[in-house]
Amino acid sequence: MTVLCLINQKGGCGKSSTGFHLAGALAADGRRVLLVDADPQGSTSQGFFGPGLVESLPPERTLAVLFDERFGFADRSRLALRTEFEGIDVVPANHHLARHNKPEPETGGDLQYAVRELLDELPAYDVVLIDCPPNLYTCSWTAMVASDRVLIPVPPEDFGTQGIRAVHAAVGEARTLNPSLRRLGHLLTRVDSRLLIHRSYEKELRAAYGELVLDTTVPEASAFKVALARRRPVEFHEPHSKAAEATRELMREIDARLASKQPRRAAGGA
Repeated sequence: MTVLCLINQKGGCGKSSTGFHLAGALAADGRRVLLVDADPQGSTSQGFFGPGLVESLPPERTLAVLFDERFGFADRSRLALRTEFEGIDVVPANHHLARHNKPEPETGGDLQYAVRELLDELPAYDVVLIDCPPNLYTCSWTAMVASDRVLIPVPPEDFGTQGIRAVHAAVGEARTLNPSLRRLGHLLTRVDSRLLIHRSYEKELRAAYGELVLDTTVPEASAFKVALARRRPVEFHEPHSKAAEATRELMREIDARLASKQPRRAAGGA
């Protein structure tokens, strides 16, 4: 089981969208995928189930249960909800998680291992994708403690790139609890190659970080948005689109990067 978390301090970088559509490509490839929504906004959860259902979920049916002492004996095996797509399950989140997402997460004691322990208790998946909020508080910290690799979506603009160094520093700090944690790399998202400013930022990012920047880029494509509006990963909604092909390319590059170094986890949490 490979656990990958998507992190950037900036909202609108494509974390949720990337995880949503990547899950579709992985499932179509025959993989069992678990999406863990660690963002109190619940974007990933709403992408599959809609805001009505997600916002009505009580805390004990969401990721918030891990951090709430009132539910110490809750059945966590029920947290992973099946989607309509074969091979894709989701641990949902909503506003109940917000009160637990606090700064200085390294002072959280055993709660720092909450997500990792959850994954050890759930059935084995081939890939786990954790969608993090746009900050480096408790939810992102516990995601890193549970993960093998960190993927950093970065749009080619000032605001999207400003927090990169802070994310790198946080990964280094999280290694005190999870020594095997590594950066998978930076993923350029929402790229419009027609724009000179986008091409310039991509060039600068590759010059600064070299091979740490993935070769694959995610285009600013309407197919992503239309598919999300239909609550379907683009692989299932418009598989012949440029967006779907870019997502499959991303899947293949992630596979290749993971194959270069064996992930820490094996099935069953070993």
